Amino acid sequence: MEHGIQENLLSSRTEQKSDLKVRIYEESKKIWRVALPGIISRVTSFGTIVVTQSFIGHINSTDLAGYALVQTLNVRFVDGIVIGMSSATETLCGQAFGAEQYHMMGIFLQRSWLVDLITLTILLPIFLFAKPIFELLGEEDSIAKSAGKISLWFIPYLYGSIFSTTIQMFLQAQQKNMVIAWLSVMEFLVHIPLSWLFVYVLNWGMPGAMGALCISSWLLVFGEFVYVFGGWCPDSWKGFTFAALKDIFPVVKLSISSGVMVCSELWYYAILVLLAGYMKNAEVAISAFSICLNITAWEVMISLGFLAATVVRVANELGRGDVKATKFSIKVLICTSVSIGIMFWILCLAFGNKLGYLFSNEEEVVKGVADLSLLLAFSVLLYSLYPVLSGVAVGSGMQAKVAVINLICFYGIGLPIGAVLGYVTHLQVKGIWIGLISGVVIQTLVLSFMTWRLNWDEEVSKTSARLERWYLESSDGK
Repeated sequence: MEHGIQENLLSSRTEQKSDLKVRIYEESKKIWRVALPGIISRVTSFGTIVVTQSFIGHINSTDLAGYALVQTLNVRFVDGIVIGMSSATETLCGQAFGAEQYHMMGIFLQRSWLVDLITLTILLPIFLFAKPIFELLGEEDSIAKSAGKISLWFIPYLYGSIFSTTIQMFLQAQQKNMVIAWLSVMEFLVHIPLSWLFVYVLNWGMPGAMGALCISSWLLVFGEFVYVFGGWCPDSWKGFTFAALKDIFPVVKLSISSGVMVCSELWYYAILVLLAGYMKNAEVAISAFSICLNITAWEVMISLGFLAATVVRVANELGRGDVKATKFSIKVLICTSVSIGIMFWILCLAFGNKLGYLFSNEEEVVKGVADLSLLLAFSVLLYSLYPVLSGVAVGSGMQAKVAVINLICFYGIGLPIGAVLGYVTHLQVKGIWIGLISGVVIQTLVLSFMTWRLNWDEEVSKTSARLERWYLESSDGK
């Protein structure tokens, strides 16, 4: 009899293991359906920024430093606000799709366009007056002059990014973002030969590199317009409507908290690059630090694919009211993302001494990148976890809480540590980066604790209440 009981227990455990494998497999399929196109689109789209930096870096080191300042400070400053505010679209569209309120997704998309376009227009002086701003901040005259010219080229790029970012969030919420992946690959494949043509064949130098960036980025936007307006989203896009003007202030409120959350992350890195500009041999310090940050950011684009998947899965399941599915999805996402982070950690350790040659022929810059390669490797490993935790916050609409956490961890802890190590102990850029990692480590620990203690039943109730409050009847009565 005891033998029979043991056999039954063994059989039960085997069935549970088999059931768990099936559940993981099914959840992984749902995750990769969102994450893979998101990874492809983010890696290739950000790749155009990195490719442009590489072309400019092989022109001269001054323009490389100017590009690094503008891209890391001005663009991240404004992109942080715009992309952050756009993450409200990610939350609302994901929850509307889960609740089968499909027509509301198009309304949320139009509201985000209004809010983001007005916001970007207000922030244009940051680019129009970049040269005097950098001079006021104490940057070298030659670098500030170069940055002033480059900043003007980024204006059309940023207007295009508003549409490409929000439409991607709109499509991934309904698991239609494979088209974004293909369009982003097209953008990247066009950008490389176009940059080569403008820079080397036509000999247009820096303006040629920046012109190629603007053209290729807007190709992506026009492709997205064709897909959305051309009838491939019949349930979620019902055309332009004045309904987008209704209830816009609650959306603005959620957008602002989303903006602060993302800005606090992006500005953190921007301020650290600014600190590098006051180091000895500022041109080399800025260039090396910016190159390492862009390499990190390229890997983070993969993690952001998982962030997107996290947002969609959490928002969809909360919209359906399924707490168990939400928790299980988060566990699978974290394990998958960290596994990929470990792989890139190994690659950075193995090839860290050679990475600088991809961006510059200057031996000092290459040596500066090599000196930071160990910190780069551990940063890559760390950044594979916290985007997933941030995605949990965005998917459940907790951007305001994460914004406060980011401000404390980054600016109250990480930034002071970086400044002290960089200047007082004379560790220079390495000290700044150690401070950066310190802030991210503490942020990750706090977000992990917050996710563990979250009352998911309460989050389901909040999601339901939000969707009911902003619900509008479709024009066709559906």
